[in-house]
Amino acid sequence: MRFRSSFMALAVPATVALTGIATVMGDPYDHMDGWGAGWWLWMAIMMVVVWGGIIAIAVWAVSRFTGGGNERISPLDIARERLAKGEISEEEFERIRQKL
Repeated sequence: MRFRSSFMALAVPATVALTGIATVMGDPYDHMDGWGAGWWLWMAIMMVVVWGGIIAIAVWAVSRFTGGGNERISPLDIARERLAKGEISEEEFERIRQKL
């Protein structure tokens, strides 16, 4: 029992000194004193900006390194593919080719 009371006598003041609890307990809003009432709005906006930037960089990196989105297929290539599959006739393909 004596060890426990000695420990508490040393631990509690050390914890208060290291964390600054005694200062915060006197004025709980002291840590945002200079921000005014709208600090929470600024923090919310910054969180959206930061997470949006992280997500944008991740999407860019994935698309950049996987090569997605760089290929352009022309309408004539699509018509050739449809002709090869038998979806359109040769006359229809010629009509599409002339229009393009």
